[in-house]
Amino acid sequence: MIRFSSAGESHGEALISLIEGLPAGVPVDLEFVNRELWRRQQGYGRGGRMKIETDKAHVLSGVRHGKTIGSPVAIEIVNRDWKNWEEKLPVEAGDPAKHQVVASPRPGHADLAGALKYNFPDARYVLERASARESTSRVAAGAFAKLMLRELGIEILSHVIRVGHAELQRTATWDEIVAVNAKDEVLLGCVDPETEARMKEEVEQVSRTGDTVGGVFEVVVHGAPAGLGTYAQWDERLDGLLAWSVMSLQAVKAVEIGRGVTAAESFGSQVHDAIHYAQESNGRPTRFIREQNNAGGIEGGVSNGEDIVVRGYLKPISTLRRPLESVRFDTREATNAAYERSDICVVPAAGVAAEAMVALTIADLVQRKFGGDSALEMKRNFAGYIEQIRSY
Repeated sequence: MIRFSSAGESHGEALISLIEGLPAGVPVDLEFVNRELWRRQQGYGRGGRMKIETDKAHVLSGVRHGKTIGSPVAIEIVNRDWKNWEEKLPVEAGDPAKHQVVASPRPGHADLAGALKYNFPDARYVLERASARESTSRVAAGAFAKLMLRELGIEILSHVIRVGHAELQRTATWDEIVAVNAKDEVLLGCVDPETEARMKEEVEQVSRTGDTVGGVFEVVVHGAPAGLGTYAQWDERLDGLLAWSVMSLQAVKAVEIGRGVTAAESFGSQVHDAIHYAQESNGRPTRFIREQNNAGGIEGGVSNGEDIVVRGYLKPISTLRRPLESVRFDTREATNAAYERSDICVVPAAGVAAEAMVALTIADLVQRKFGGDSALEMKRNFAGYIEQIRSY
């Protein structure tokens, strides 16, 4: 069983990521881990914070001589902005005059609900932990899950299919998704240049008006075998677990598996994926195939061997340069919502964070199914299962 937890605040000294359950012997490529962290920081419409931070993974435990050793992996990501907040957010009591309170809650954020829950006089501590800065820890942990899955030939990437009203009107191929994520300059992570240009116009428009914009990202799991998850219990279904993991991300308000939304307004004959059997002449193993993948690679809570496709629907960021109406915590008087330095659009970054959550979920199911205290044992068990499917 692979478990992940995080610690740290948005403007605290560092973020901590803890992953338990990885088998020993997984090769660790720190350049890959740091590129994943870099990818989370990219995208047109990001705010000033990304100009301050250069996120790097500092591995504290669980990795020696370039490989995991079976013990918990702890990762530290230092916040460079901490030097500007040491007196505002000290560990000890500090000088109250230097504390930076959040006096009025932002509509759409956790500010008010969190302050009520924990009986805080303002929303500063809520903001610090509820911030999407926490997703940095998830990306670091997800990178390790990806490294484990890579040993089995399973890859996970994302792309953006909608920003505001600009939407990709076709299905992206895996090769296109790989190509857009290999770029060293990230705009909005869309595989189609014309659609991406319209997405950029959406971001520019809301930027001029002091607003924010959301959208939809799609995460694709490529190379996963049939048989992950189960229909036997409600809390073991793959689609439910993926929905939970992606919905847990900040600002995600809906999750779709495959073409689930379209399926709800279609006839069964239009959306269920007809099954065929591939008889290939090039010596490769034959297998059951589907010419379409409306189910998103999952049927009955179990992966069916096609690409697993998960979409996340991201609301606009709730911190606006043109603030909405709110109420002061102290006087209950009407005022504008507080403003903290923020982004305009984070859909590409949210896709990278969702990749991490999907990777952690898939890695956990893989480890449960194939086991193994070492990567060698896991790969041996996995290979035996793949041979079983091929000879079915």
